[in-house]
Amino acid sequence: MMKYSYSNHIHAEEREVSCRASEIKSASDMGRGLQMPFKAQLIRIKYNRLKWMFLVGVTLGIFSCKSDLEEEPIELQTLDQVFDRRDSAGVNANRFLTDCYRYLPGLGNRVGGDFLDAATDDAVSSNPINTSVQQLATGSYTSDNYQDNLWASWYQGIRKTSIFIQNIDRVPVKGKLENGTPMPRVWKAEAKFMRALFYFELVKRYGGVPLMGDKVYQLNDDIELPRASFEECVNYIVKECDAIKDSLRTDPFNLAFYGRPTKAAAMALKSRVLLYAASPLFNGGNIDGQNDHTGYTAFSAARWQLAENAAKDLMDLNLFKLEPQFKDVFITRNNERIFAKQGGNNTSFENNNGPVGYANGVNNGRTSPTQELVDAFGMSNGLKITDENSGYDPNDPYVGRDSRFYATVFYNGAPWLNRPVQTFEGGSDKPGGSKQQTKTGYYLRKFMGNFESLANYSNVNHDFILFRYAEILLNYAEARNERLDRPDVNVYRAVEQIRQRAGLSPYQLPEALTKAEMRELIYLERRKELAFEEHRFYDVRRWKIAEEEFNKELHATVIYQTGTGAIRQSLPILKMTFDTKMYLAPIPFSEVIKNPKMVQNPGW
Repeated sequence: MMKYSYSNHIHAEEREVSCRASEIKSASDMGRGLQMPFKAQLIRIKYNRLKWMFLVGVTLGIFSCKSDLEEEPIELQTLDQVFDRRDSAGVNANRFLTDCYRYLPGLGNRVGGDFLDAATDDAVSSNPINTSVQQLATGSYTSDNYQDNLWASWYQGIRKTSIFIQNIDRVPVKGKLENGTPMPRVWKAEAKFMRALFYFELVKRYGGVPLMGDKVYQLNDDIELPRASFEECVNYIVKECDAIKDSLRTDPFNLAFYGRPTKAAAMALKSRVLLYAASPLFNGGNIDGQNDHTGYTAFSAARWQLAENAAKDLMDLNLFKLEPQFKDVFITRNNERIFAKQGGNNTSFENNNGPVGYANGVNNGRTSPTQELVDAFGMSNGLKITDENSGYDPNDPYVGRDSRFYATVFYNGAPWLNRPVQTFEGGSDKPGGSKQQTKTGYYLRKFMGNFESLANYSNVNHDFILFRYAEILLNYAEARNERLDRPDVNVYRAVEQIRQRAGLSPYQLPEALTKAEMRELIYLERRKELAFEEHRFYDVRRWKIAEEEFNKELHATVIYQTGTGAIRQSLPILKMTFDTKMYLAPIPFSEVIKNPKMVQNPGW
């Protein structure tokens, strides 16, 4: 009997079926005609065929009642098998829910082998060919080949979590939390959290998207859905977060349930969503005026208040604190982490991004931080390197810097695996030739274990941290600063906590800063603190300053080692290009052409 694979959603089915070009002729019978482009006709034919194949598969799967659970993987089991009315332990329902977690966002070398941050002014890919992130950085993409297109993946996750939400009440799962919440409600809340996060990932890329609610579409349903407005999407996600937070676990540090969302995770998602909603790109800076898909059609200062309140509510839980050592945040499970996707103990970050000249293990040197990022890290006294009082020495530029610099970037002379990193021309880690190596004179250090004085790598915790407390402090500071006429002591205190943990001395900010001056400082702190965590790519967009920040030449430092010392030369390595339409990603061409109600984003 046919069984429906739950990991696929309606539009993803088209990848699994081929369609001969001769079938295009039948397009006219569907009312589309041969006037449509060849590719568009092909997609629509495949879509109509696949819609019926998908729906028939769902129907057959629902009415199948085989219960031999251990014979098949979870994705091939029927609804009756997964949501078994006799399974008081909810074994297969829990397996189904656990499988939903694989759709959570990942970080690291995920965009064609590169960090998304290598599509910003913080880094470039070391790969010698034209990479996916380079296309993002230079705007050389279309709606048919956008290099971070995860539309299908998020809607697969949405469909799968909705199936769980619709059916979990059939399972007589026993047990409850200490506060009395029954386990079926807890699991349902976890699924709703994931679904809300999937929607946010769509909204931050595309603006308003189709909202499915709890409905799982079946035979004869109209699946050609229009986009909801940006406001409707934000309201939906926020409402979901509010509705589920008190049904989730409350202890974020219980390792028995590590990787499962807690009340704090729902609050952190709400904080991020409302910060984006209040930001200039969406709140008063809509790139298409009265187009409610691309943002609000009018500014409201109240949105900054909502963002401030959401961050403050989480801060007031008094559950989280900044980890004393910045490097440890990313390699230990600690009290700064709010929610993470489990990645396991391994050496993946080290292997992918470590300096290339070491024989100890695999070092692919994939990520090259830019001189622009290096210059963003000031001195340990809290001053910018351009400040005449900072003590910065251009002839010895890596001494006395912000400690986060040393935790983020490998520079020439940095200690690693029992020897200094050599990024001077002809050095072990910049040998020249065709070998993949740094393009900028720097390698990525962040997320790696403490292998400075060890001979070899060993397994390190490499979870993907999706929310951490430092972000919440910065969310709060930004929202409150934007709401007030001048920054007050609460704004100062939030930012200074970040600077204090970084070891800046003094960590206190200058008194009597203006709103604009504090804004600039907050932007800078976010860049340094959250580097390579996939914030910069979207922060610069939501601040609506990408025409300036992402429309410039990026630079490397070339170092020549001589008998009398090092000679440093700045050289351009990549010209970024940014156009207004790039503030939002293009809706995938395949989605627009097969759904007449799907309106494309401006300019695409």
